[in-house]
Amino acid sequence: MHDAINLSDIIFYMRVIFFLVLLSLMTACVPISRHVQETVTPVREIRFLALGDSYTVGEGVSESERWPNQLVALVDPTDEINITIIARTGWTTSELLEGIQTADPQGSYDMVSLLIGVNNQYLGYDIEKYREEFQSLLGKAVEFAGGKPEHVLVLSIPDWGVTPFAWGMNSSRIASDIDSYNAVNLEESRKAGVHYVDVTPISREAVKNHALIAGDGLHPSGKMYAEWARLALPIALKILE
Repeated sequence: MHDAINLSDIIFYMRVIFFLVLLSLMTACVPISRHVQETVTPVREIRFLALGDSYTVGEGVSESERWPNQLVALVDPTDEINITIIARTGWTTSELLEGIQTADPQGSYDMVSLLIGVNNQYLGYDIEKYREEFQSLLGKAVEFAGGKPEHVLVLSIPDWGVTPFAWGMNSSRIASDIDSYNAVNLEESRKAGVHYVDVTPISREAVKNHALIAGDGLHPSGKMYAEWARLALPIALKILE
């Protein structure tokens, strides 16, 4: 006959089994927790300030079709990008300066865009006055970008002379004026060391592709803004890298 196992032996064996099970669970959990820590990427909070007129506020299109919003949608979706837009339909450079003063944006931004001047041209304002005020706006844009000109991008003025709104007007004269204004903002952008995106050639494609024009017959459609966003994307990625 085998000796009977007493109660103390049973308790001892149960403790050994419990210890072995616990040890195996702890060993299995270690690599899993390390893997989670290594693969989870923290979400970045990015601030984007867009300055301009109707072309920035997206007159005639939905909010999601504005070019700044479409640009954000193309950037890494793991980033949380907050857009602040200071722009209004009809604004000239002087009115944008006043609008900035009224809005009084606080803090620095990771990226700042500037597109302004079409209403100066439309109203026949002095182009040298445009240069002076554009310089001031560029200075503010760089200031809002934390003093980093490489975090600022300027967009050229599109050519509204190809739109149905301009039918019957001197489209050649409008194109020439737009080119003169863009020569100024390009020159000043280069001096300031900011990025420049030339959207004017795309705007002129609307003469044969009316899908690029919004329902009001004047402003860009969401489709045209999508093309602007694609042009600006490489620069935005470089800025936000």
